Amino acid sequence: MNPTLFHAPNSRSGAVRILLEELGIGYELHVLDLKRKEQRDAAYLAVNPMGKVPAILHDGVLVTEQTAIFIYLADLVPQAGLAPSLDDPLRGPYLRWLAFYGSSFEPAVMDRALKREPAPPMLCPYGDHDTMLATFTAPLRAGPWLLGERFSAADILWGSALKWMTAFGLVPKLPEIVGYVERAAARPAARRAADADAALAAAQA
Repeated sequence: MNPTLFHAPNSRSGAVRILLEELGIGYELHVLDLKRKEQRDAAYLAVNPMGKVPAILHDGVLVTEQTAIFIYLADLVPQAGLAPSLDDPLRGPYLRWLAFYGSSFEPAVMDRALKREPAPPMLCPYGDHDTMLATFTAPLRAGPWLLGERFSAADILWGSALKWMTAFGLVPKLPEIVGYVERAAARPAARRAADADAALAAAQA
């Protein structure tokens, strides 16, 4: 059974669409119009009570939360090579970067963008913003991907997020970040997904 992606253009679900394109499997789209607040309709709240995209439904299994979806889908298609196997030494670093995105990166970026005073370092999930930034940019400088020469699903998540965040000035346009974003966006799957989402956004406008 092909997975169904609950999706809206110009949202976090765009990264999942890129992942599905990279995996090379068929998938169905259930498109939501965020401007019309369709994500708050009762029918969708039954899928995800948080009223957020993405979510996927596959063979009776419902998965929400972006990083959980990435882990699920990349493991679903091992032949695509986007997730190191359990016995691969790169499995640990791969999971680290997927988890780091939601646990440290986004909270730190949002606190700074909203001018919120971060919690004391001992209570803060990311410690401090500058350490967080230095931590994730170090592998980008070594490059070309988070796992060195190996492209993985983690790069799809980070490449998509950094593209948006640098565009809105939420993350500094350091050379290593800009180069990484450009490499990720230039992949054929990313271009296909971007073109398809542009058409969807135009239709909803």
